[in-house]
Amino acid sequence: MPEPFHGVLPALITPFSQDGSAIDSEALAAIVDRLVGAGVTGLVPGGSTGEFTTLSGTERRQLVEATVQAAAGRVPVVASTGALSTRKTVELSVHAERSGAAAVMIVPPFYDALSWRELLAHYTAVADAIEIPIMYYNLPSATGVTLTTAQLRELPVTCLKDTGGDAVAATELIHTDGPTLLNGWDTLTFAALAAGVRAVVWGTASIVPEQCVELHRLLIDDIDLRAARELWARLWPLCHFLEGQSYSAAVKAACQLVGDTTGPVRAPLLPLDEAAIRELAALLEHATLPKAAADR
Repeated sequence: MPEPFHGVLPALITPFSQDGSAIDSEALAAIVDRLVGAGVTGLVPGGSTGEFTTLSGTERRQLVEATVQAAAGRVPVVASTGALSTRKTVELSVHAERSGAAAVMIVPPFYDALSWRELLAHYTAVADAIEIPIMYYNLPSATGVTLTTAQLRELPVTCLKDTGGDAVAATELIHTDGPTLLNGWDTLTFAALAAGVRAVVWGTASIVPEQCVELHRLLIDDIDLRAARELWARLWPLCHFLEGQSYSAAVKAACQLVGDTTGPVRAPLLPLDEAAIRELAALLEHATLPKAAADR
């Protein structure tokens, strides 16, 4: 199957109504328009940043449908469809394909510790049920699963979102045959792009998409290392802050600060405290300063 991904794919927040009881589809459409207008090349709804563990099955389907509708064919949608059971993962993946998703992103089941044989069977069952590509969601901090490059090559996946934080393992994948690596660890974005990664799935891109798209352009298209370093010096503190917080709550708070209608996070997540919000606001201001102002 073709590998369609290049550029910046924001990991989307899931906006909720003010009381948190429902998905706010109008707010989601506005977010999608803002991101597409900024030059992103794909959208990833319903992942960790999108609080998928707090969504019902009906809401997960609704989220995919609403994102595909809002994207309106302008960029591909990669629907997060990982679940604790193979049956539910297959059902969500089939629904995503029928709804118009370009691919599905699947995290390994994260409660039972699966053997390699079981994990391979899990992904094979999904691959047998759909025609669109599968993106493996490498998230060992949550799943406890760390695969070798040989095992990743054996999985029926075309690419992986790497949120493992292991730059050595990522570099091996970049420079050997196997699934295409998309960086998913914010503070490793510069290193991954400089090493040749062509696409990133990035929560920060939901907040400051113009700057994230520019970083990709500087490192991949223009190969302007000096300008990229200057931009990264402004983006890295924001990325570092996000990774030091409850990530989903921090990204949602930042999206609200830049003007998105977000609604609350859902329990057990809690909103950032006032001190963290003040620090986040200052980091956002610095990240979005014009270069001349940032240099002063």
